[in-house]
Amino acid sequence: MKKLVVKDRSLCQSCLTCEIACSEAFYKNYSDGTSCIKIGNKKDDSLDVKVCNQCGICAKKCPEGAIKENAKGVYIINKKLCTGCMTCVDVCPKGIIAKVEEKPVPSKCIACGICVDACPMGIIEIKEA
Repeated sequence: MKKLVVKDRSLCQSCLTCEIACSEAFYKNYSDGTSCIKIGNKKDDSLDVKVCNQCGICAKKCPEGAIKENAKGVYIINKKLCTGCMTCVDVCPKGIIAKVEEKPVPSKCIACGICVDACPMGIIEIKEA
């Protein structure tokens, strides 16, 4: 299985470079809520870096069967089958499936590595399990 892993959250500088790179890859620009990786704060005000662990909850809950696991263990949204119902966005436990009003289909992490390459602190990596 291929997935993103945060090696050391304490090294994150909240520069948002990973968020910006992800958003620009999917949507060609950056705005809040368009990235499939999120940098924010927990309830105790400590830093949180949320990445997709390819748990598959979105696929299990998709009423159209539009999200399928590929051979590398990455869940991919089939844009032809997706109706834009937003169930995947609502059920994602990390809140990191992005949906932009102008686009009919949400975006989820496909473990492409763009955020890994963009992070100046090198705290994100792709793991093959």
